[in-house]
Amino acid sequence: MRQALIAGLLLLLPLTAGAAGGHGPDLQDANIDLKDKASLQRGAKYFANYCLGCHSLQYMRYNRMAEDLGIPDDELRANLIFGDSNPGDLMTIALRPEDGEKWFGTAIPDLTLVTRWRSPDWVYTYLKSYYADESRPYGVNNMLFPKVGMPDALAGLQGVQKAIYAHGHSSGDEHVVGVELVEPGALTEQEYDTMVRDITNFLTYVGEPIRLERRSLGLYVLLFLGLMFIVAFYLKKEFWKDVH
Repeated sequence: MRQALIAGLLLLLPLTAGAAGGHGPDLQDANIDLKDKASLQRGAKYFANYCLGCHSLQYMRYNRMAEDLGIPDDELRANLIFGDSNPGDLMTIALRPEDGEKWFGTAIPDLTLVTRWRSPDWVYTYLKSYYADESRPYGVNNMLFPKVGMPDALAGLQGVQKAIYAHGHSSGDEHVVGVELVEPGALTEQEYDTMVRDITNFLTYVGEPIRLERRSLGLYVLLFLGLMFIVAFYLKKEFWKDVH
């Protein structure tokens, strides 16, 4: 009994820790659609070009991704595979963990399961929450992830944002409650939002490639169980009709 109680308390620790935060910004709705193949294909292209240099997808193979997303082999090789990688390879990177920790102050995470570990809304909000902060090594900070070690890889597309501060924090310090675009980038705000949504959509697919198929299969299972219930119901009535 005592061991069961301790195990229950340990399971509750992440929930209580999360509730204790209390001052994080609200997450924006990513509004992803895993049935949108065009969005997934764009997200794969953006990830390969802007993220894959530092962040691996070590549980995903190039050819599995291409087959699922309807990407022809020639386009896969031309636009999504760099260096000497082959379509059958896992989407790993050449950057050594120790180098990543040396340059960015922390180990660079693999992003295969990031939308399951965090959430699609978290990833979407994170990619829109960078702001200029000269006190940080790379000149940027993140409203959702304070003191982030990662530079803003999409800054040239989104532009430069400044932080909006609120006063009267319980600790007496200022804290960031929002960001404001002060220097436009290569994309309009709507175009950047679409790009970030495509990347989030792609990472959500990568986290569970079987998700759509699983849901479709689940529907067939429920229909089968419903049919079997009807058969069993009338069978029971037939067997018990002479029992008094």
